[in-house]
Amino acid sequence: MSWGSDLILTMDADFSHDPKYIPELISKAGEYDLVIGSRYIEGGGTVNWGIIRKTISRTANLVAKALLGFENNDRTAGFRCYRREVLEVIDLDNIFSDGYSFLVEMLYKCKQKGFKIGEIPIIFVDRRAGRSKISKREIYKAVYTILRLRFGSS
Repeated sequence: MSWGSDLILTMDADFSHDPKYIPELISKAGEYDLVIGSRYIEGGGTVNWGIIRKTISRTANLVAKALLGFENNDRTAGFRCYRREVLEVIDLDNIFSDGYSFLVEMLYKCKQKGFKIGEIPIIFVDRRAGRSKISKREIYKAVYTILRLRFGSS
């Protein structure tokens, strides 16, 4: 497979991820195979989130860390910079999950393959218009994904 690019970035299309962080993501990709724009390291954070949203996000991150052994701090962030080699090695056709669960499964696959994962701090600004995709269904899917990866086939 030929990608035509050495780095692939993912980010939210609603400007919750500020493009001003892209140069730092790209810079860190020289040291890491996957760089995550993290809300949960020093210098990072969230804006416009209520207590319920913060609790859901923190809980999801803690459960993923406890059950899957992640060392990085923000396991559900979608602001990422992948080195092309990562996406060539991981069998993307066999990723089972979608939505938020996809982010956890991709991170797990990267960890399994021994890729170096780094983080940069970002401030995540919640959308001012529209609705979040987080729902009870997404939460159930995320729990299922974590349990499947931990106890089932991965």
